[in-house]
Amino acid sequence: MSETISQKPSLTIRRRIAAPPAKVYAAWIEPEKLARWWGPAGCEMIDATIDARTGGTFRIRFKEAGPEGEIHDVSGTYDAVEPDAKLSFSWQWITMPERKSHVTLTFMAEDHGAATILILHHTQFFDEAARDGHQEGWSSALDKLEVCCTSE
Repeated sequence: MSETISQKPSLTIRRRIAAPPAKVYAAWIEPEKLARWWGPAGCEMIDATIDARTGGTFRIRFKEAGPEGEIHDVSGTYDAVEPDAKLSFSWQWITMPERKSHVTLTFMAEDHGAATILILHHTQFFDEAARDGHQEGWSSALDKLEVCCTSE
C-alpha cells in the first residue's frame, strides 16, 4: 500500500515579525539578505543562487559552527511565487534526494502593513525524525530571520 502525501509528517510554524511583508519576503529571495539569517543558530550561509519565479530554482549551502562544521546543501524548485505574499517550493537535501519535501510560506500583513504574520508549512517529510529535526532547525532560523528583519 502506498503512503499518500496527507499521511506523511508535516509541520506548521506561525511567527509574527515586526516588519512589513515586503521586507520579510525579500529576506527569503535576495541572497545578500538571506546570508544574514539563513540556517539554525550557529550556522553560516556559504552561498546561494535564487531564481524566485514560478519554475525557477534555488540552491543554498551553509555550514555548521566550528572548524569541523558539516556543510549542508539544499535545493528546490518554486511552484508558486506571489511577491510579498507567498512562496511555495520543493525542498531537497542534495545528499538525500529520496527525501524530497515541500515548503509553503505565506506572508500576511498585520498592523496596517507594519508587521507580518509568516506561516511556514513544511510537508511530505520522510519520517517523524526528519520532521522533528526540521521543526528545531526552522524555529531557530526564524528567530534569526526576526532579528534580521527588525534590526535594520
